[in-house]
Amino acid sequence: MSGAVTPGQSVAIPEFKQILGHPSPLWMLFMTEFWERFAFYGIRWALVLYIVTQFYAGAAAGQADANLTYGSYLALVYAGAVFGGYVADRVIGYQRSILIGAAFMAAGLFAITIPDPNVFKLGLATIIVGNGMFKPNISTMVGKLYSVSDPRRDSGFTIFYMGINTGAFIAPILTQILAQQVFNTGDTPAYKVVFFASGVGMLISLVWFAIGRKALKGIGAPAADAQSPMRMVFVAVGALFVIPVVYFLLKAGANNLQVVLTILFVILAAMLMIEGIREGKVARDKTIAMMIIFAFNILFWMFFEQAGSSFTFLADNIVNRRLGSFEFPTAWFQSVNSIAIIVCAPIVAWIWVVLAKRNVNPSIPRKFGLGIIFNAVAFGLLMYALSHLVGVDNKIPFWTLFAVYCIQSIGELCLSPIGLSMVTKLAPTRLVGLGMGGWFLSTGIGNNLSGIFASYVSGETGMSVPSALSGYTFGFWSLMAGGVLLLLLAPLIQKLMHGVK
Repeated sequence: MSGAVTPGQSVAIPEFKQILGHPSPLWMLFMTEFWERFAFYGIRWALVLYIVTQFYAGAAAGQADANLTYGSYLALVYAGAVFGGYVADRVIGYQRSILIGAAFMAAGLFAITIPDPNVFKLGLATIIVGNGMFKPNISTMVGKLYSVSDPRRDSGFTIFYMGINTGAFIAPILTQILAQQVFNTGDTPAYKVVFFASGVGMLISLVWFAIGRKALKGIGAPAADAQSPMRMVFVAVGALFVIPVVYFLLKAGANNLQVVLTILFVILAAMLMIEGIREGKVARDKTIAMMIIFAFNILFWMFFEQAGSSFTFLADNIVNRRLGSFEFPTAWFQSVNSIAIIVCAPIVAWIWVVLAKRNVNPSIPRKFGLGIIFNAVAFGLLMYALSHLVGVDNKIPFWTLFAVYCIQSIGELCLSPIGLSMVTKLAPTRLVGLGMGGWFLSTGIGNNLSGIFASYVSGETGMSVPSALSGYTFGFWSLMAGGVLLLLLAPLIQKLMHGVK
C-alpha cells in the first residue's frame, strides 16, 4: 500500500517497485538477513566443541565451562538488542545502526579464529555488541515497508522469517563440510574455518545492505536533525567502550551474569508496572498479564536453548549417528530446527485458522502453555531414550534426538511468533519499546539459565548417560509442571488481558 503513512512515522511510505507482490526492498532485506543468520548460526554448532578442544585439550571436564560460556553469550546477545534498538531510534537511525552492527559482527567473527581464550571472549563480546545494533533493527525495517493496515504485512514478515530460517538451515551444513571435509587436517575439525566462513558471510551481508539500501528510498534513514556522520563515529566509539564491559560480563561467569540480568529485569518490570498503574486499571492488568507471560518465557528458553550446548555434546558422544555407511554430522542437527520450522509453520498457522473459524482458537496464554508442554514432551522422549533405548555401544538411536528437535520446533511455533505481537498489545502505551526490551531480556535470562542447566547436565567430568538422564528428567518435570500451571492460570491471565487476542 504505497503512499500510506504508518502511525508514528512522519513521512509517507514511498512508492516501491513490486516484486512477487511485495515492495522490492523486502528481498534486499531478506538476503541481508539470510547472510547475517548464516554467520550467526554458522558458528553455533562449533562454539562449545571448539572451547573444549582448544582450551581444555579435548578433556570432557571442559564441557561445563563451554556450556556456561555459550549460555552467557546468547543471554548477552538478547540483552544487547534492548540497547541497539534505542540507539537506532534515538541516535543514528536504522540503516546506519545495521551497517555499524554488521561491521562489528564481522570483526568479532574473525577475532574468534585467534586461539587465545581472552581474545576468543573479546571476539564474542564484539559479536554481541554488533548483533545488538543489527538484529532488532533489520526486523523493524521490514515493518516500515508496509502500513499497519496493509494486508500484505504479515506475509511480508513470513517471507522475511523464511530468510532467517533458510540461512540458519544452510549454515551448519556448509560450515561443517568446510571444517571436516575440505580443510580438515586430522581427527579434529578445522573450527577456525567455521568462524572464518561465518565472518565472510557477515561481510557479504554488510556489503549487500550497503549497496542495496538505496532502494529503501529513505526508509530507516536518520531524522533530518540527526544526519551528521559524526553521530556514527560517536556510536562506533561508544560501542568500542562497551565491548570491554561485555567481555568482563562474559568473564564474570554465568552465575554473576544472572544476578546482573535479574537486577535489570526487576528494574524494567518496576518501570512497566509503575507506568501501567499510572495509565489506569486496564493498563495495570495488561502489564501484570505480560509480566506473568515473561516468567514462563524464561522457563521455555531455559530448556529449549540446549541445541548449541548440551544437545551438541549429546549428539557428539551419546547419539548413534550411523545411518548405514554414512555418519550424520553433529553440526547438521543444528539445521533440523530450521527445516522443521519451515515445514511446520504453515501447518500450525492453518490449524489456528481452522480453530478460529470454530471459535476454539486457544488464547495467548494457552498457546504459551502448549509451547511449554511440547518442549516437555521433547525432554520426555530423551528421558525415555536414555533409560530404555541405550544400546550396547552406550548410545541412543539417531531418530530420538532428531525427533526432539522437531517436537521442540512445534513448541516454538506455539510460543515465539506471538511473543512480540503480544507485547505491542499489552505493554503500557508510552512504554511499548521498553516492553519489547522486557521480552528480549526475559529470553536472554532463559538463555543464560540454559547454560547453567547444560553445565549441570554435563557434570564435572563431562556428559554421560546417567548425567544426561538426570538432567533431562529434571527438564521434563520442570517444563510439564510449568506448562500445566500456565494452562490452569490461562483463564485468569486472559481476564487480565481485557479482550486482547
